[in-house]
This record gives sequence, structure tokens and C-alpha cells, in this order.
Amino acid sequence: MEPIPPQTDATIKALDPFRRAVLRGLGVLLPPLLTIVIFLWVGNTVNNYLLAPMESGTRQLLTRHFRGDIRNRKEVPENEIRDGNDVNALRPFQPMPDDRLVPSSFYDYVVELGVSPMPQTSDELIRTYVNRRFLPPYIVIPTFLCVFLLILYLLGKFLAAGVGRIFWIQIERIIHRLPLVRNVYSSVKQVTDFMFSEPRLEYTRVVAVEYPRKGVWTVAFLTGESLLDIRGAANEPVVSVLIPTSPMPFTGFTVTVKKSETIDLNITMEQAFQFIVSCGVVVPPQQLADALAARERSDHARLSNPDGL
Repeated sequence: MEPIPPQTDATIKALDPFRRAVLRGLGVLLPPLLTIVIFLWVGNTVNNYLLAPMESGTRQLLTRHFRGDIRNRKEVPENEIRDGNDVNALRPFQPMPDDRLVPSSFYDYVVELGVSPMPQTSDELIRTYVNRRFLPPYIVIPTFLCVFLLILYLLGKFLAAGVGRIFWIQIERIIHRLPLVRNVYSSVKQVTDFMFSEPRLEYTRVVAVEYPRKGVWTVAFLTGESLLDIRGAANEPVVSVLIPTSPMPFTGFTVTVKKSETIDLNITMEQAFQFIVSCGVVVPPQQLADALAARERSDHARLSNPDGL
């Protein structure tokens, strides 16, 4: 058996265009695909753990309520019970194979729907009647979504009040005492607070500062004027800036720097967040265009004056 020859540099270089094309296609496909997967996961979670229990509880309550209309033969006179003849079809009770009586209106409704096979017990007929009459999907989904949104609204109002806030703080204290739960809860809370909470900081503009040492520039958010004592020690105006951490920009460090040592950046807050989350991969277009223009000017100057004169 002949040995397999090792890959040469020419073979590896020949595969580079294919590999780059695959990675480029993967980069284009993954964002929408992951977005769809996340929304489907959220929808399934809400359905399985919120809507389905609400629907099941509603079904049980309605079934228990209408089950009270079931009668035994001894409780109802014979002239109120159907016997299969068209003459007494308007009688109020319909006998079932389990020798119990159900309201004729329930039975006729299920028959008109063409349910197959037909329920053989009174309990099955009541469940079928409740499911088809009160819990069809076109009623359940909009109604339960409205109820869910109403619950979220009332919960938000309750937690915004003083009593609700104190009550929730006590619950969180109990959660933070549980060894394993507190780690998971803290991580999830950081993400949800960043996604759904209103911003508590008002950033005035995006700046660059030399941090953590001279010669190393960091993107930061200017939050306002700093402490008066620091300004007196520096003998010039100082500002407070938030230095975010990559790739989670909602955490970071608050530092005070001299106003003269900050550089205003020509980028928006959203572009700054994209730059931080991507760890510097996503550069704002205007900054990239300026950099390319500066490089072209430098190359042109070098070619025009190769001797450096």
C-alpha cells in the first residue's frame, strides 16, 4: 500500500479560495439563522411554560363547570330524555353509552362539528365540547397573549411601586443565598437588565482616552463633569468617562480624566457598541473610509517622493 503524500503548499493555497468562500457564506447565513432559532426558542418556551399551563388550567375549570350539567337517569323524568325518535329530538337531555345524561345542546354541537370517533362517555363529550366551543386556536392564542401582556403590565406596575420593589428585593435576597441558583440567576439577570431595562446612564458623546497607560487608546463614553476636588488637584477641567469591556459593554470602569486628554470620535453610540461587542472587528464605515484615504495619501506621497526629499 502506497503512503498518502502529504499536502503541499500548492494544495493548501488551492483550497484557500474555497475555504474563504465557505466562511463568507457561513458568516452571511448564521445571523438570520440564529435570529430565527432564538425567536423560535423564545416562542416555544413561552408556549410550553406559560400558554400551555394557562390553557390547561382554563380547560380544567371549564370542564369542571360544565360537568355539573351531567345527570343520572334517576334524577330526570323520562319525558325529558331522548330515545332516538325524531318526535322527541327537542328534549333537553341526551343519553350516553355510560348510562348518564348530558345536555342535548352539548351533544348536538359536537355532532354538528363532525367529531370522529364520537365520544362514548359523558366526561369525554364535555371535554370535547369545551375544547371545540371555547378553546379553539384562533381564540386561545390571541386571548392568552393579551392576558399574558396584561399580567406583565400589572407586574411591572407592582414592582415600580414602593411595596412591590421591597417585596422583590426580599425575594432576590433569598435567591442570592442559594449556592447554585444565585450564580445562574445573576448571569441571566445581567443579560435581561441590559436588554429590557431602561438605560440609567446618559452618555453625552463617544471619546477616546489613553487607558490603561499612555500610548494605549480605549473607546469610552463621556458621562459628565467629574468631582470638584479632582478638578482642583488637576488644575484644569476633568470629565468622567465609562470604559466598557468587550464583548459585554454594559460592564466596565468609571474613570476621571483631564478634558484636554480626551479625543472626540466621529461615531454614534450604536457604532461604538458594535465596535466594542465585536472586539474591534466592526469598524464604523466613516472611520474605515478615513483610514483608507489617509493610507492612500501616504502611499501617494511616498511614490511621488521615493527619496524622502
